[in-house]
Amino acid sequence: MKDIRNIAIIAHVDHGKSTLVDALLKQSDTDLGKLSDKELIMDFNELERERGITIFSKNAAVKYGDTKINIIDTPGHADFGGEVERVLNMADGALLLVDAQEGPMPQTRFVLKKALSMGHKIIVVINKIDKKNARINYALDKVIDLFIELGANDEQMNFPVVYASSKLGKAGLAPDLEKMENILPLIETVLKYIPSPEKIIAKEGRIPANPDAPLQIMIVSIKYDNYKGRTGIGRIYQGKISAGGGSSSGGKNGWVSHISREGKISKQKITSLMTFNGLNHVETEGSEAGDIVAISGIENINIGDTIADFDNPVALPPINIEKPTVKMIFSVNNSPFAGQEGEYCTSRNLNERLKKELDNDVALQVVDGKSPDEFIVSGRGELHLGILIEKMRREGYELQASKPEVIFHEENGKTTEPVEDAWIEAPEKYSGIVIEKMSNRKGQMKNMNVENGIVYFRFLIPTRGLIGFRNDFLIDTKGNGIINTLFAGYYPKWDDIQTNPHGSLIAHETGTSTSYALLMSQERGEMFIGPGVKVYEGQVVGQNAKAEDIIVNVCKQKQLNNFRAKTEQVTNDLIPPRIMSLEQCLEYLGDDELLEITPKSLRLRKRVLRNMIRKKLE
Repeated sequence: MKDIRNIAIIAHVDHGKSTLVDALLKQSDTDLGKLSDKELIMDFNELERERGITIFSKNAAVKYGDTKINIIDTPGHADFGGEVERVLNMADGALLLVDAQEGPMPQTRFVLKKALSMGHKIIVVINKIDKKNARINYALDKVIDLFIELGANDEQMNFPVVYASSKLGKAGLAPDLEKMENILPLIETVLKYIPSPEKIIAKEGRIPANPDAPLQIMIVSIKYDNYKGRTGIGRIYQGKISAGGGSSSGGKNGWVSHISREGKISKQKITSLMTFNGLNHVETEGSEAGDIVAISGIENINIGDTIADFDNPVALPPINIEKPTVKMIFSVNNSPFAGQEGEYCTSRNLNERLKKELDNDVALQVVDGKSPDEFIVSGRGELHLGILIEKMRREGYELQASKPEVIFHEENGKTTEPVEDAWIEAPEKYSGIVIEKMSNRKGQMKNMNVENGIVYFRFLIPTRGLIGFRNDFLIDTKGNGIINTLFAGYYPKWDDIQTNPHGSLIAHETGTSTSYALLMSQERGEMFIGPGVKVYEGQVVGQNAKAEDIIVNVCKQKQLNNFRAKTEQVTNDLIPPRIMSLEQCLEYLGDDELLEITPKSLRLRKRVLRNMIRKKLE
């Protein structure tokens, strides 16, 4: 067998996973070609670069001497837990990155818990030791506490520690940056502590790789290729496979067994077999147990499927994915501006796009709504669904989205709801308002401590209590607060939650906003638009200072009279509008409001646009 290591990179958001993988690629014996000049090779997706987080898992392979190290870069946010869970199945160990200044964070807990439960060996990497305010000993102590809290066994507690600066491409076994030369000490630690696939101890549901056993490959990712079509990526757990489809029981001229997630078996032919070299898919004549491969030619191949031996097809255990916690209604855009900015606007377009997403995201669920134009989309959190919406609008889709709602379950005759751990950091002077707001939303304080003028809270709070909270939190803390959440499980339904209902400023008519009209309207509250913006009747153009909706005419022209004001003066008196992001818009939504989403615009609106009809219904 080839000398192989399979490792996952796990960490909290922005603790340096992708940067570290880049350093490993650039300093190994791997030929990267033109990619070597790029920054953050792994975060090639536009959304990832903008947000500074890893959203989609990626595979790479590092060559070091005679050893091939398959690397899986994983999302660090709990909303992408489905992605994390399935790709961890391909690994035999993990690098746990921890920021030397921040220490373990909520998402650190999430990914580490998953890795430990799978029996993975862990190498702790205290990263960013070059930071001015790095607290190396503090970070390591907190990591030890976290391992104990998560129930790590004695073997897992005996983890090696590597100190690194992924930004500088340096690592060492001691926290002395000046003595570090390169990233190679980390690679050598991987070779020493992470077992090769055939040496895995048979426990925690994992079995050593055996090239002589019947073929078994678990598909964990789907990629699309313009030439090869639908390509499944997965690990060979048992057996051998060749470009001609041969397995341990003898080749069948390219034919293997395809076992779907539902257990249906079909005989199909492989047209292409590839392994990883750097970031590239490289055609190969054959591979065997322990390696990660990409397979083309299998019709309807999906995540969770097993590619098995032709004569002896045995399915691998299914991937266990936690259920969605939040749902939204996606519907066809029916505003007066529908079809003006998007390319894909019909219910058929939406249906096809959502079905395509299901092929790649096992944590997502889609069911038909009450009408043919509606689809109920469920995911692991607001961010999970928000990323999907952002992907769709960038692809040219138009749609409408409803307010996010939590998903309740019935268990033993009782209603349960999703609950989350919330970790909050804020300057001490804002601690009172944080406690008040979290208490109103049924948050239970579990811990609180003060360090250098910063208060650190931990709350247990229903997921529905967090919907619409983040915007208020940022306002209350003047943008100085940080909140991270982690799904804690389903609990018996809590009491009704007290929120601060908002009132909206609603456009009186269809037209173009004017400086004069906005100057009059801003006395009522905060505007979401500036002058020269096209609006329609029923569109939400601002937030009322009071908890009631008000109709405002933002298109009114100034009448000529003896009290003319200079245009410059009107413009100078205008308060800049609040321009909201997609996530902020979703959090703002009320029960009777929708968000119109196009490739160019985000428009808040009332479900019923005609003001007179809406008043009659109230």
